[in-house]
Amino acid sequence: MNPTVELRPETDHKRLIAWRREVVGEVFGITPDTDTSELMAANERFYTKHIADGSHIALVASVDGHDAGCGAVCFQEELPSPDNPTGICAYLMNIYVRPPFRKQGVATAIVKRLTAIASDRRAGKIYLETTGMARRMYASAGFSEMDGMMILTRRPSSQSESSEIRTTKR
Repeated sequence: MNPTVELRPETDHKRLIAWRREVVGEVFGITPDTDTSELMAANERFYTKHIADGSHIALVASVDGHDAGCGAVCFQEELPSPDNPTGICAYLMNIYVRPPFRKQGVATAIVKRLTAIASDRRAGKIYLETTGMARRMYASAGFSEMDGMMILTRRPSSQSESSEIRTTKR
């Protein structure tokens, strides 16, 4: 039998940054001695803006009084369409369970609560990225693979790339 998982909203930036550092280390293989100060400062700015405006909601899961995992949902809008008439999109992120608490229903509880929050906000689409380890759990929560999606990943460069549309008179 799985233990009781308690979920609580988390808005304290210091605790969120500690969780984020742990998640980034686990997912990206970044060691504790790696300087992530710029990345964490960017995360701090993100939390400051998006927690305040309600577009980011973070949860921490506890089992028997011990912090076991975390997760968050971010909201954004797109043009309303037949497959998303509200135009509201939710993106689940930072879902992580510490190794001693895995396979005990913690991630499932986090995902269930976050998708309920997204549904309460009338999100017509809920997205996430996953590792192979969590794919089965997400599928059991109702998520499916997406066809027709691609990603262009860019790293900021020292020289700014112009995104302006230039026009010339003829």
